[in-house]
Amino acid sequence: MGNTESVVVQKRLTRFRPDERPVVEGVFEQLQAGTAGAAGKPGKALTVDMLKASMGSIASDSTIMRVYAGMTSIDEGAPPAPGGGVSREQLVIFLADTLRGTAEERAPLVMAMAQQGGKGAMATVDQIKQFLEDLISAAVQILDHRGRLRGWKPEHMGDGTRGVKLLAEQLSSEIKASDQQTCDTACLEDWLFRVSSVAVYLELLVSEGLSVTLPSRPPPTLLPLCREPPWGQLRTSLLDVPLLLFLAPLLPAGTSAPWRLLFSTHLHGESFTRLVSGCKGRGPTVLLLRDTKGHVFGGFASHSWEIRPQFQGDSRCFLFSVSPCMRVYTCTGYNQHYMYLNQGQQTMPNGLGMGGQHGYFGLWLDSDFGRGHSRARPKCTTYGSPQLSAEEDFSVDVLELWAVSEPPEQEQDENKRSILDVDPEVQAMIEMAGKTLHSQGLREPEEDEQ
Repeated sequence: MGNTESVVVQKRLTRFRPDERPVVEGVFEQLQAGTAGAAGKPGKALTVDMLKASMGSIASDSTIMRVYAGMTSIDEGAPPAPGGGVSREQLVIFLADTLRGTAEERAPLVMAMAQQGGKGAMATVDQIKQFLEDLISAAVQILDHRGRLRGWKPEHMGDGTRGVKLLAEQLSSEIKASDQQTCDTACLEDWLFRVSSVAVYLELLVSEGLSVTLPSRPPPTLLPLCREPPWGQLRTSLLDVPLLLFLAPLLPAGTSAPWRLLFSTHLHGESFTRLVSGCKGRGPTVLLLRDTKGHVFGGFASHSWEIRPQFQGDSRCFLFSVSPCMRVYTCTGYNQHYMYLNQGQQTMPNGLGMGGQHGYFGLWLDSDFGRGHSRARPKCTTYGSPQLSAEEDFSVDVLELWAVSEPPEQEQDENKRSILDVDPEVQAMIEMAGKTLHSQGLREPEEDEQ
């Protein structure tokens, strides 16, 4: 580019390290070289066909056209290429703003990509949602194509296409649109500032699609590790890749902690005792279920589940819905009724619950497995969540429980513990057989947990 580059382009290049600038400046020739054999000598502009040759394996034609529209919309200190197409200066500014830009600089690009080349001052929320569907689809395809699924198997998971639509709707719901469901550039700037995942997906698309490898910015880890998944036995998990993209950033450990399947009705049947055995003492967990009417929802428990007649957990717990819409509901501060687990008592409710109060939980699973309720009236006091199930009292269709941290020490030492602690069902069978539980009287008295 030499001394002919504009002041604007020079300023954009200063965002990159000295060893990265040649990489950014070389993208133009690299993209042209990809089609030089078919199109003849390299020209002074990038075409849609050049972008398709570079991005075709990881993005749809619609997504590529959106990227092209974003590039050609740039006019700040970057004259368009003669005869049409994308000039070198436009490309550099596009790369700088998508990979290192602020929300203010990305907003006009998102506007152009959402409008697919239109020049209007407003975009509708529906246009933004369609843009997000293309963007998220590309992100999922990149993770698959580049081998970054980290043990997750989409062929054994839920409908990823529906998951893309649900996540796109969730992200677009964060836009503070007008009454007419439109937004201007300032509205998009505010949204991009608050919803950081949009910039992450956009950066992934541009860096992977245009082969911009920067030493200071390794590819983002968007998915948690799936440890020892029983994919051969599990028919279809309730999880899909877009749902993981939604849930993982909400967890305290983000994507750094591995996920392990602790319980599934597909594998372990409909047994509350087995559910309790699977969740007790396992550290933070994600509970996910689908009712028989098709609603999918769940909750995050920040602590190990323990059988006790008091509420437990802390303010990091939350409830969430997946279908018919993706939403997260965090603590309101009204009370501390985050988690509840009880079994085998006559005076207190027996089951697993999150939020609300006895008889009116935000999410409740009865110890008589298969039945539950989500009673808001109108919102759960603990989490501010509405009714999550299709009907207030619901029946469970599928239920899964995932550990979302490294195993706590007590789980690693489980084989050294009494069989009475490991499986309550075994204890009940021993008692029914008339055997004496000698170890029961030899236990140390446990401290009363408040």
